[in-house]
Amino acid sequence: MPGNAILDGEAVVLDEKGRSDFGMLQRALGRLPSAHEERTIVYYAFDLLYFDGRDLRRLPLRDRRRLLEPLVAGREGAIRLSEEVHADGEEFYRVACTHGLEGSQASGEALSQRSGDWWQKITCRRRDSFVIVGYEPSTMPGAIGRLLQAARKGEGLAYVDGCGTGWSRQESVKLRELLDDIRTDQPAVSLRRKGAIFVRPALVAEVEYRAWTDDGKLRHPSFKGLRERADDATVFELASLND
Repeated sequence: MPGNAILDGEAVVLDEKGRSDFGMLQRALGRLPSAHEERTIVYYAFDLLYFDGRDLRRLPLRDRRRLLEPLVAGREGAIRLSEEVHADGEEFYRVACTHGLEGSQASGEALSQRSGDWWQKITCRRRDSFVIVGYEPSTMPGAIGRLLQAARKGEGLAYVDGCGTGWSRQESVKLRELLDDIRTDQPAVSLRRKGAIFVRPALVAEVEYRAWTDDGKLRHPSFKGLRERADDATVFELASLND
């Protein structure tokens, strides 16, 4: 490997099924207690931007890849080659999400909505229902800052983090009006948060999110809709995380 190459890629930690795991990466980087050693972090290179004193960014992607491959192909160490897959983008994305992958890197050459020759990360999004157990007020008067959400766990509910995006200013004000009508002094979950206002678990939020963290919290949640809690049939159950 030359000493003056600039690669584009992504650092990952793979689980026992060979899938990248963000929570494991966090632990390996030292943000959380970990049994993983630093060498378990793998950098998958998918592009070469600079090599041997030459700026390659104006070259076509296929030419950059042709220069990249002999540098990292066949390696099994900390830096490896991210193999190309030539396939229908929508179908490949669907299969990636079905198999629990975080998403895929698509080149500009394969993106019908995007010109150019660069990469775009296309992430899988999940969508589930969670019980609203409270909220944190916004700095804007009369609005919601974060919804506090819970999933089913056994016979009760367990807190799964807050959601602070996905609504307009008008929707935020309306949400707060609805929740203020069902305020309670008896939280439905065991949770201590300064400034939190708890409500009866009568409403369910539809939430889109990236994944689950290792400590059972939602990653990048975004609010998508609201309904009454008629029953728990569609409310997410934490036991299903291990399915």
